[in-house]
Amino acid sequence: MDLKDVVSIAGIGGLHKIVGQRPTGLIVETLDEQKKRFPTNLTQKISILDDISIYTLEGEARLREVMLSIREKEAGGAKIPGKKDSDNDIRAFVESVLPNYDKERVYISDLKKLVVWYSTLKSLLDWDAMKGGDDAGDKETGKDEKKEAPKKTAAKTPKGGAPAKTVTPKSANVKMKSNTPRKTGGA
Repeated sequence: MDLKDVVSIAGIGGLHKIVGQRPTGLIVETLDEQKKRFPTNLTQKISILDDISIYTLEGEARLREVMLSIREKEAGGAKIPGKKDSDNDIRAFVESVLPNYDKERVYISDLKKLVVWYSTLKSLLDWDAMKGGDDAGDKETGKDEKKEAPKKTAAKTPKGGAPAKTVTPKSANVKMKSNTPRKTGGA
């Protein structure tokens, strides 16, 4: 599993794995032992973990990079704090993993989420695939590859010289309300 497959849903505790899509949202499964599946809707705020970053003094650090740093720290023998450990212990640990994080914009609740998410995901993630990273860029030269936007072409005109007729799609059952009274034809 990769971070792009895991989401956090506002108002619902824990992390969830994306198992499907619907026109009105996602179908997710809890990562606990119950494996409960349920649909989301368009009004719920859903955050994909791969898109999350942590503020640093120089900019932002992607969650993927921070998780890999925590894994290296744990492999070196460091103890990962839990959410019930003291705030100072959690801050000290995150500072050892990411020394330049912005202490004014990153709250202790964010740091607690980070350690809880790591402890939840450490046995589920494919760490080798995360190290490679699809969007890591060219590590040898230090340059990120930039994708080119598709080129736009001008509308072709038919042989007669008149431009082609463009059809605009009708919006689905949108009714406009007007404040002007209707004329009823009476005198």
